Amino acid sequence: MAEKKSFDGLMQELEGIVGELEGGELSLDDSIKKYEAGVRILKECYQHLEKTSKRVQKLVKKEDGSFSLEPFEEGGEGEK
Repeated sequence: MAEKKSFDGLMQELEGIVGELEGGELSLDDSIKKYEAGVRILKECYQHLEKTSKRVQKLVKKEDGSFSLEPFEEGGEGEK
């Protein structure tokens, strides 16, 4: 089973692919292969972000002065 790469490692790999594609020295076939590899890496990055966003919580002060942790919901009340 392949080891999961870190988000930062995936981003570095993706940046390398983008650099190669922008360099313009790859053949069409190699460019397509690099593009497809980049799309796979991008999907894995989105999975990392989705998993991480589920772990993020916000600290909320209650009316009685105490605090509680609640799930962070994107686009919730009070956000601009």
